[in-house]
Amino acid sequence: THPFPAGAMEGEERRLAASLTARYSEWVLEELDELRGSFLLTDPAMPGHPIVYASRGLAALTGYPRRELLGRNARLFQGAATDRAAVSGVREAVRAQRAHQVAILNYRRDGSPHWVLLHLAPVFHAADGRVLHFLAVQVPIAPASPPRRHPGRPAPLAACREEARGEEELPCASHVGEVFVDIDKRGMETRRRLEAEELRIASGCDKEMALSTANNIFSTLNRYSKLTGLVVCERRCDSVGIPALSSSLNLSLGRIKQSFVLTDRHLPDMPIVYASDAFLSLTGYSREEILGCNCRFLNGPGTSAEVLEEINQHICREEACTVHLLNYRKDGSTFRDLLHVSPIRNSSGKVAFHVWVHLDESAKHDFSGLTPEVWQLGAVGAVRVAVRSLSASGSLLRPSQ
Repeated sequence: THPFPAGAMEGEERRLAASLTARYSEWVLEELDELRGSFLLTDPAMPGHPIVYASRGLAALTGYPRRELLGRNARLFQGAATDRAAVSGVREAVRAQRAHQVAILNYRRDGSPHWVLLHLAPVFHAADGRVLHFLAVQVPIAPASPPRRHPGRPAPLAACREEARGEEELPCASHVGEVFVDIDKRGMETRRRLEAEELRIASGCDKEMALSTANNIFSTLNRYSKLTGLVVCERRCDSVGIPALSSSLNLSLGRIKQSFVLTDRHLPDMPIVYASDAFLSLTGYSREEILGCNCRFLNGPGTSAEVLEEINQHICREEACTVHLLNYRKDGSTFRDLLHVSPIRNSSGKVAFHVWVHLDESAKHDFSGLTPEVWQLGAVGAVRVAVRSLSASGSLLRPSQ
């Protein structure tokens, strides 16, 4: 049953819908209905951190009517065998306001368990970095092999699911902390029986599908938010406090044809302070979307953590490195990135920036007879000359800074 009396349902639905229409215009609900995939949106500012939108795909996947999901906390999908560590990881991601992917055992309305890849992502207000909503995409994970049947072992009972639902209305002081959080008070015997459900591992295809679905949703929210002036984005790119480069340095950097960004190691999270036109064409992002961001926004499920750690070690040692990396464009498509990262020193010899030169290895390029590596080093040299010459005269930043 729905937590709201029948007479109050219409007003409650209007209140939940306003969480979206006030920020993304009246037409956003129809546009979201046209998108494929199983997903929901929650509002952390509302009491109980409720679901304010549920897709048709989510209703089909879980068996819950869409109206029955609205106003509920997303913990209703959890059950007796839902892994507490997975839930804790999601909770921490919500508190840290960061994206998160995890394979988790959820429950349908009829009490039957099913494995999904949960892709969680905050929706940020582009102007001030506030989290407006959380997006949760669910991609079903197929079994690697036919499930083993155990003679005489009963299937998980729907009654166990009803027990889980009974805990749903527990109060919580922090609305944000309530998302996907449940409390395990079930008997150990029941838990052991249900944990016989085999762990499933999300495939690369599952992860790509989750990311692609999320990108489509963010694209829709961003497009419609521009109608209200409350523009949203999927990453907190706060340019407040980011130093503005001088017009002379911008002009010099603008002459460089390669795809590159400059980052400032001396600022928190090493944000991007300059992006070339070629980099914007390569990745599909606008300059406003990425200034103030860390370069990790290009990473995705297929990006090698070992290679990223190798880059970090070279940055700490103030050394240059060249790596091969799988990165992601704004539309979710991947590209093989020949990435060269190098420290850029000012006239006094201190590291002022790091330059990241990106090259799509699968695309055709005219290197004028040079190797790709030498082509990239040409960009590094041009950036180095521009920074050193202008730092000597104190012209790296705008005069006001």
